Amino acid sequence: MKFFNTVGVTDPARHYFLPRRLDWEQLVGFIEKQYYFVLHAPRQSGKTTAIIEFVKYLNKEGKYAALYLSTESARIAVNDVNRALRAIIVQLKNQIPLFLDNQEYAIEYLENLLKQEIQESSIYDFLRFWSEKSTKPLTIFFDEFDVLAGDSLITLLTQLRTGYTNRPQYFPQSICLIGVRDLRDYKVKTTQEEELRVLYSPFNIKAESLLLPNFSQEDVKTLYLQHTAETGQQFTDEALAYAFQQTQGQPWLVNALAYQACFRDVQDRTQTITKEVIERAQEALIARRDTHLDALVDRLKEPRVRKIMDVIVSSSGQLEVFNQDDVQYVRDLGLIRQKDYVIANPIYQEIIPRTLLTGTQQGIIQESSWYQNPDGSLNMKKLLQAFTQFFRENSEVWLERFDYKESGPHLLLMAFLQRVINGGGRIHREYALGRKRVDLLVSWQKQRVVIELKILRGKDTLPDGLRQTAEYMDKSRTTEGHLVIFDRSPEKTWDEKIYHQKEFVDQRSIDVWGM
Repeated sequence: MKFFNTVGVTDPARHYFLPRRLDWEQLVGFIEKQYYFVLHAPRQSGKTTAIIEFVKYLNKEGKYAALYLSTESARIAVNDVNRALRAIIVQLKNQIPLFLDNQEYAIEYLENLLKQEIQESSIYDFLRFWSEKSTKPLTIFFDEFDVLAGDSLITLLTQLRTGYTNRPQYFPQSICLIGVRDLRDYKVKTTQEEELRVLYSPFNIKAESLLLPNFSQEDVKTLYLQHTAETGQQFTDEALAYAFQQTQGQPWLVNALAYQACFRDVQDRTQTITKEVIERAQEALIARRDTHLDALVDRLKEPRVRKIMDVIVSSSGQLEVFNQDDVQYVRDLGLIRQKDYVIANPIYQEIIPRTLLTGTQQGIIQESSWYQNPDGSLNMKKLLQAFTQFFRENSEVWLERFDYKESGPHLLLMAFLQRVINGGGRIHREYALGRKRVDLLVSWQKQRVVIELKILRGKDTLPDGLRQTAEYMDKSRTTEGHLVIFDRSPEKTWDEKIYHQKEFVDQRSIDVWGM
């Protein structure tokens, strides 16, 4: 039986698989034009699977000799050039027979090369030799290229640039560099230049840069229905739509969600996969934090990531404060969308604050039972009154611990809520830079409660917040709404900051909490 793959390269014989995710005509056009180009996408987006499929297609067509190899084995040799080049030469020797026939002369050359001391021009020399001897133009795809760094990266790029003018007779006709980031200019520091803070760009021959897109909604449906064809297990239309909405087509999430739903939670193939099943699978993924999610959230600790994500989580910063190289880096990691300042998908929106709050949440002692009415419903007013007092007494200590200073008050309230809501309900979060608010929707049994979070920025904060809260209540079809306004002014006393009042917008009652 096939299954949804979440580890390594997808094998069409064993896994559900979407073919031809790349535009093959476009890629062939690049090769015909003798382009050197870049393909990038976040980790576990299917780059390797897609490019290996294309390389096999090229070799089957027979016009070019195409090779795929990974440079990941050279990762540890940052400034040990000989060690890095040796690792890549070993990869060349091992990969050539996997993709190409009748290449004994090339393999013999590499074997002899490995018996000698590796020179800084060794890969250039081999690629020149191989191109000259090959009966077909060569095209090479270097995967995991952006794991290289320092002198090793510069040396390899310099060799590729040196041979570029001799293509295709004496050097590969086309080379593709594949990685997470769009290495637009490959600016890196050499050992000698590091102290001078000089950036060196040894690769200025790139003609194009391609981004491997996420799955479309139709792609997700096609992939999931392969499981239906294989097993007979059905998906409701609502489940299919929800899976796309929550993942936004991120390939690993799409596969992981379906694997959890179909191979862990509901293994009875006569039982239909509903939206509720997908919701449970999503919660399991978030709680378990598999390798993909763990690696992703580790990036939140990086300073250049933190300063951007901090402002986005608070939804209160200004776009122009960001260095655009840093923004592109965060986009290339897959944390935010390519075209705006929104966290990439609802699953990441959920797991990012949970990750930032792990230690904080455990340190807050709260029980759900303290805030339940006799009928089991949640008394949100009592809960927010308790948080107001908690914030007054503890915020200075807690906020000092956060690396995320801008979004600290929001995160602290989320931690408090999560501690109370855990096990009995869910918190849905929406935030994006430029909206100047964070939307929280608390679901508890049959209750749905809206909480808007804002930072006090002037006299318009309250009327804007009331309007936004009312709009979100309409959108969420709720009758209970709360607006929390954090006053970060250091000169004000707590008595001046803290208040609770009731306001009305279009006959909707909204509780306003100042703190």
